[in-house]
Amino acid sequence: NPDAMWAQHHNGIFRTTDGGKQWNAVKPGGASDFGFAVAVHPANGDHAWFVPATSDEVRAPAEGKLRVTRTHDGGKTFDVLAEGLPQQPAYDIVYRHAMDIDSTGDRLAFGSTTGGMWQTQNGGDTWKPLETRLPPIYCMRYA
Repeated sequence: NPDAMWAQHHNGIFRTTDGGKQWNAVKPGGASDFGFAVAVHPANGDHAWFVPATSDEVRAPAEGKLRVTRTHDGGKTFDVLAEGLPQQPAYDIVYRHAMDIDSTGDRLAFGSTTGGMWQTQNGGDTWKPLETRLPPIYCMRYA
């Protein structure tokens, strides 16, 4: 559905299903809605992944834990995914272009401002570090 799009920024998570004519705020339950990175399943616009942060003033992961939130139902419910990701204290922020999903929709990868890079092969259920000592990562793309 090319008219379904997602955005995450300073004001929260938003979704449109009419090509951007009207955007609706989406609240991810217990997770923060502040952040930058969004990945959307290539074949199902209801499936999306986000990396929550604390706030514009406190650029750190929400609650000091690096997590990914995922929805399979257009934002009605969210899973909080953390297996394999750094927990307290974590200082990784994921910029807008530093998360990507491959054409199958199963493999995602993201890189952080602290030089960490993680990948999942199963839609985010478990993550593995690819590298943790790079310079800040601003963009991540599957070829």
